[in-house]
Amino acid sequence: MSGDKIESLIDKLHSNQTFLSLEVSPSISSSIDDTIMEKLEHASEFDCIVCTDSPLARFRPSSILSSLKFQNALKKPVICTISMRDRNSIALCGDILAINEFGLRTFLTLTGDSLKNGDCIQSKGVFENSSLKLGCIIDGLNRGVAINGKALKNKVKKIYNFQVINSYSNNSDSIKSRIYKKLSNSEVQALFTQPVYSLEAAESLLSIVSRANQEYNTKSEIVLGFFPVFSYKTSLFLRDKLPGVYIPNNWIERLEVAHNKGGVEEYKVGLEISYNLFESLKILHNKFHFMVANKIDLVKEFITPLNKVSTF
Repeated sequence: MSGDKIESLIDKLHSNQTFLSLEVSPSISSSIDDTIMEKLEHASEFDCIVCTDSPLARFRPSSILSSLKFQNALKKPVICTISMRDRNSIALCGDILAINEFGLRTFLTLTGDSLKNGDCIQSKGVFENSSLKLGCIIDGLNRGVAINGKALKNKVKKIYNFQVINSYSNNSDSIKSRIYKKLSNSEVQALFTQPVYSLEAAESLLSIVSRANQEYNTKSEIVLGFFPVFSYKTSLFLRDKLPGVYIPNNWIERLEVAHNKGGVEEYKVGLEISYNLFESLKILHNKFHFMVANKIDLVKEFITPLNKVSTF
């Protein structure tokens, strides 16, 4: 894939234009899922996809090789998620450097989910460091220096680092501290947030990033995570199992009532409250990351009206 497409993606991210990304998890298979590919090929509204790295510590094929497969098949930039959970810094630096020649140059760097809630209980986490270390590794490679401090024989094509931030904390200073630490540590193109479920949370995140950019003379964008909730069960999962996310009690209560009336009513109520939230968020901001557990058709309810709105 032409490097120009990656640079164009970064330029659009930093412009006033609408920016949309879609999270996709590779299937447990040796090949790309044909159903997912068919849907992705018709999802032209998205500027890129973000390929996950065994989220919630549940086994999936290599995020790096899967990202390369998606990128080659779609002829569209793919942001590859990588974490410190499963590999040490030598392996990660080597992977990022080696894949550079094949055109995979955008990475969403994470510390990684704990293995205790995953499906590979026999495995042991590496967790040599946090996502901050990955940011430094990428900065080093861009300067022409490997993790061992030695100069690279040939320069890499520019590598772009993205990071993740929680959308909620009981202590608001905690999120501020993490954002400031990430932006002062390495060059971060954008912070992808965990799912946002209130206008107030989105406003707070945007304000903190704006102030941090001014203080550190950085140009990091914020991409709001959006995870539509269509069932009572999902709302409970988000409340109880997903750290750094807060879903309002009135959402849970409304979905519980709808759940007791049947699946059709439950989906209707979930769509209504999710859509109303998104309508409010898109007035405030125009950069979103959709998380729909590979149910790509679900996002059509949201992105069609978004692209009709003038950019700002």
